[in-house]
Amino acid sequence: MDCPCFTKPMAVCNAQKMERLSPPDPILTLLEARALPEMGWLLMNLPLLSLQAAKGKEEPVLILPGFMASDRSTWALRTFLNSIGYRATGWGLGANRRPLAEYLPLLRDRMQDLGAVRNEKVNLIGWSRGGIIARELGRHHPQLVSRIITIGTPVKGGLSASSISKWIAREVGLTPEQIKRLMSQMEKDHYQTPVQVPIRAVYSRSDGIVTWKACIDDASPDVKHYEVKGSHIGMGTNVEVFRLLPKLLREAV
Repeated sequence: MDCPCFTKPMAVCNAQKMERLSPPDPILTLLEARALPEMGWLLMNLPLLSLQAAKGKEEPVLILPGFMASDRSTWALRTFLNSIGYRATGWGLGANRRPLAEYLPLLRDRMQDLGAVRNEKVNLIGWSRGGIIARELGRHHPQLVSRIITIGTPVKGGLSASSISKWIAREVGLTPEQIKRLMSQMEKDHYQTPVQVPIRAVYSRSDGIVTWKACIDDASPDVKHYEVKGSHIGMGTNVEVFRLLPKLLREAV
């Protein structure tokens, strides 16, 4: 559902320091096993969702997977969006585990190619860490991006906001100090250089991987927040997410 209290950014100080947030309650992390039944519920509802969804007009949609995930994790979402009239594609870069900066020039080129088909901007959908990458693309290449839709994406709090922080630190191949500096810079950019592209942020209060408060963007000039119920791992096959995305893609921006 739409959360009106989060539709307008709050005034923030440019000197604001990184907000310290705690990871989700361990019980919520254990409940991430809900992802499997959430997928089953989606399969039962998919025909009706497709019938009810606002149809696209062949607009390009680039979908970015979450941490350690690949295009396989977004297959259901891409298939659904293509079935209702969009040109949805995966990022084609394997598992999302490398340092973020390595992906940006590759994805800039991919957006240019997708947009060149009909000389139009690209819609970005990013799940978790994929949303972080989508926001950076929008920050640095707004001329290529129509809108950004993030799903369970943290925008503040650093690794302290995640229940898998140690795993992330190990897999990305950076030292703790390098990660700390990177997170500090991203938090600084969040407030000092807000993303100008329209952002629609989807989050769940029962997310067991990323604390929901980290997903609330209080700096970007054009941002709206939408709460769904469900797990973090299951957001790519969540009925509420599938019902919401076509509306967000058709929304005038």
